[in-house]
This record gives sequence, structure tokens and C-alpha cells, in this order.
Amino acid sequence: MPELVQNVTLTLIVIIGSSAMAGTIGGGGLGDIAIRYGYMRFQAGIMISTVVILIVMVQVVQWIGDFISRRVDHR
Repeated sequence: MPELVQNVTLTLIVIIGSSAMAGTIGGGGLGDIAIRYGYMRFQAGIMISTVVILIVMVQVVQWIGDFISRRVDHR
């Protein structure tokens, strides 16, 4: 069971990364905001903010996944 939780966690992290990359080529979302406003308009604050938001999202998902995995393992 812990392996299933870890795999779901990894899948969610990959989806976050993929959606950010899709945003850079027109898919919308945080990747689109980072490219359109941060990179193309030279607004470093927006670029840094979107990168920080993505990092925080990944860390939160990873922390929750690890927590659930440990809980399931110890029953």
C-alpha cells in the first residue's frame, strides 16, 4: 500500500510539472503566466513568483504523500 501512495504522489508531481511546461507553449496556467508576463515583459518578480509557487506546490504534494505513505505503512 505505501508504494501505491508513493506512485500516486509521483504522478501528481509529474502532472504539475507537465502542466507548467504545457503552459509555456500555450496551455495556460502558471507556465503561461511565467512566460507571457515574466519572461516576455521582463518582469522578474512575476517570473520568480510563479517558480516559487510551483516549487511550493510540489513540496506540499510531496510532504502530504510522504505523510500518508508513513501512516499507511504503520497502520
